[in-house]
Amino acid sequence: MPVINVTRDAGADPTIALPCYETTGSAGADLRANLPEPDRATGWTLAPMERRIVPTGLRVEIPEGFEMQIRPRSGLAAKHGVTLANAPGTIDSDYRGPLGVILINLGAEPFSVGHGDRIAQAVIAPVVQASYALVEALSGTARGTGGFGSTGRG
Repeated sequence: MPVINVTRDAGADPTIALPCYETTGSAGADLRANLPEPDRATGWTLAPMERRIVPTGLRVEIPEGFEMQIRPRSGLAAKHGVTLANAPGTIDSDYRGPLGVILINLGAEPFSVGHGDRIAQAVIAPVVQASYALVEALSGTARGTGGFGSTGRG
């Protein structure tokens, strides 16, 4: 099991929980909003179609050979239309900056982000780096050059 070392940003609220798995079978650890001190009581509001980087107050050290995938929470997407603008986001093993979540409100109503709210999930996944070779031609397949929707409906 990889260990993810975590530090808090200066000014982050230390009472906000670190990423954690809500059940024993969870693939993703919940990430929580850690808003700047002046906004903690009121939270932030995302207007329809607005996107914003929501801080977690954390920095992470991911072991080499792994990535942290930032994924939407299905309940926020289904109930409010709130998802990630770059789903899934990737945090590389060599990144040490602030961990922010790019939320976007695709819903019809404004959405409130409260201090401490669960806003996304972090999934740790192995990474394989490939090398790329320029060749004269690619091998053939049954699908060939069929693109978007070519293997079925839509």
